[in-house]
Amino acid sequence: MIAATTDRIRKAEAFRALHAADRPFVIANPWDAGSARVLTGLGFAALATTGAGFAHSLGRRDGHVTREELLDNAAAIAAATPLPVSADLESGFGETPEEVAETIRLAAAAGLVGASIEDSTGRPDDPIRPLEEAVERIEEAAAVACEMDFPFTVTARAENFFHGRPDLPDTIRRLQAYEDAGADVLYAPALPDADAVRAVCASVSSPVNVLMGGALRLSVAQLGRLGVRRVSVGSAMSRAAYGALVRAAEEIRDQATFTFGADALPYADLEGILGTGE
Repeated sequence: MIAATTDRIRKAEAFRALHAADRPFVIANPWDAGSARVLTGLGFAALATTGAGFAHSLGRRDGHVTREELLDNAAAIAAATPLPVSADLESGFGETPEEVAETIRLAAAAGLVGASIEDSTGRPDDPIRPLEEAVERIEEAAAVACEMDFPFTVTARAENFFHGRPDLPDTIRRLQAYEDAGADVLYAPALPDADAVRAVCASVSSPVNVLMGGALRLSVAQLGRLGVRRVSVGSAMSRAAYGALVRAAEEIRDQATFTFGADALPYADLEGILGTGE
């Protein structure tokens, strides 16, 4: 059994309770300790790391980080906030269910109260795992979570739409299988419209996470009416920050002016949000 402090148990139970609330909640996605502290100061109830945002902060493309790097970053984020933190563990950093289980154990040891596991392979020519194989990985992840003395929340991700495979029936079939395998939360990123979101939510009894910040234009209230319980933004916040950086740099390069500073967060305000954190 993986032991937990009273504080970890509190965070884990608070995280579970958010999924059972009458209204959906937004889980913001920091990419480092600083962004985690900013989002904490702005009043979010829980955080989840973004693998893409972290990779970009290292000057790399999404998916090009090691398990150790990702977990070190997640541990830094968890240490920077009193909020519950879940982690984007990509496809679990292993080809076998046992390796995925070990990644979950390490995530718990890093101070996290939840994590997501994808059914992607990382291979462009064959991006989605066979269903049976994907189910075995979620089963192992859920089994390890049950060994802990706090409620570690396992989110299972069906990646069809995210990898250009707009197969809603197969996505639903996968999410139902992951629910049966023990996943606590279900997630199909890049769903195209409200009808697809509604169909996914209606097909399972566990809480559903929906990714926003891209082409889909729905409010939290609208998502709630469709049956969504959790809303994440993935790398959208980190890309918004990079967008501001690019626009500022282009203004300096192309116009030799500095009006971008008017939109920058005032120094004193940022210092105040970050507080006394080292």
